[in-house]
Amino acid sequence: MDRHDFLRQLHKVYKPRNYLEVGVNDGRSLALSRVASVAVDPAFKLVTQISCDVHLVKATSDDFFARKDPLLHLRPGRNPFRALARKDPLSWFGDPKLELSFIDGMHIFEYALRDFMNVERHSRWSSVIVLDDMLPRSVDEAARDRHTKFWTGDVYKVATVLRLLRPDLVIVAVDTEPTGVLLIFGADPDSTVLREQYDRILEEHVTPDPQDVPEEILARKAAIAPERLLHADFWPSLVRARNLGRSRSAFGALRGRIESLME
Repeated sequence: MDRHDFLRQLHKVYKPRNYLEVGVNDGRSLALSRVASVAVDPAFKLVTQISCDVHLVKATSDDFFARKDPLLHLRPGRNPFRALARKDPLSWFGDPKLELSFIDGMHIFEYALRDFMNVERHSRWSSVIVLDDMLPRSVDEAARDRHTKFWTGDVYKVATVLRLLRPDLVIVAVDTEPTGVLLIFGADPDSTVLREQYDRILEEHVTPDPQDVPEEILARKAAIAPERLLHADFWPSLVRARNLGRSRSAFGALRGRIESLME
């Protein structure tokens, strides 16, 4: 299953009520959204019809998240009928929270890590964050300096860092074509771990080419089939918990069901 088919079906099973995309490119993944969306790319060139209420932002993701109110487009006050239709008790209070986010920006480790950190600040535990290009098929594809047609860069290191420093998250690698995706569950907008250790993380993980890509990543040993994840039984419970605005304590029961897919 390719990444666009996977994303299309993910929209169906998770039923997000808003969507963020970092790295729009030609718009093929953005075209899958049917909900209020924010899409960020400094040089997007849309070649397909977009069928959602979207705010297209021509900027780098760093500049976008540095704005005073980056998710202004998703605020219920802009469209109270949209907020009413959501039947989300939390949507009327505080800042808007992202539900489904797709990160496919600059294919460099530190950029992808910052994108995750910024997205997490605007998410809830019940949100789903997807990172693209997480399973390079060769050392050449994983180079920081692009010299191949298909290019992941060294963003695969984000998974390594999150598994090491953020055991509170559930990290699921998915074997999509061509270069895999990573789903992150259990976001904690109050976490400061990555921000506090950011400089040390870069010192340890930013290395010159060629990259030392672990064999388990190249062989996709820990990645699960996309169908296995999409057909899992936890989705209705996750959607219900999100829609009811349940507290983080509800993540405990769901966590085990998600992690069991990787056994």
